[in-house]
Amino acid sequence: MADPSNKPVGDARFHDADGVPLRLWATDAEDLQVVSALVQDAVLSASEMRWQKGGRRFAMLLNRFRWEHGARQPERVQTVLTANDVRAVRGQGVVPGDADTVLSVLMVDWVPGEDADGTLRLTFAGDGLIEVTCDCLDLTLGDVTRPYAAPSGKAPTHPDA
Repeated sequence: MADPSNKPVGDARFHDADGVPLRLWATDAEDLQVVSALVQDAVLSASEMRWQKGGRRFAMLLNRFRWEHGARQPERVQTVLTANDVRAVRGQGVVPGDADTVLSVLMVDWVPGEDADGTLRLTFAGDGLIEVTCDCLDLTLGDVTRPYAAPSGKAPTHPDA
């Protein structure tokens, strides 16, 4: 079914986002699975993360592989991943602020706490981990640049273990 502007009506599909910036909000485990899949293989410099203690916010500027783009020319896009209502941030195997350290995101998951609180875990290749303790799961993902050709010209691959 189409609306008067000839745009399809119904659930969004990945290919519907062709060239349109992604804007997502995760507030539960199901939402977070989508965000985690979209940021898998994103790369960033360790200097591109900030914890705004007074603002209770933790943010990272990622170079995200556009998995939703499909099998066409491999592309990346810069995106900001932001956790809100943050109480604490701790890292293991990650030196925040080190511009020479390049991190590759493996996954993002949520470890629930007592009530709505919990810990957002960002796992990186090479045993890096950042744990973000939050009052609740409130995570946003927003593309901030136009897509660009992936420098490698290839999609990331993961050899079978």
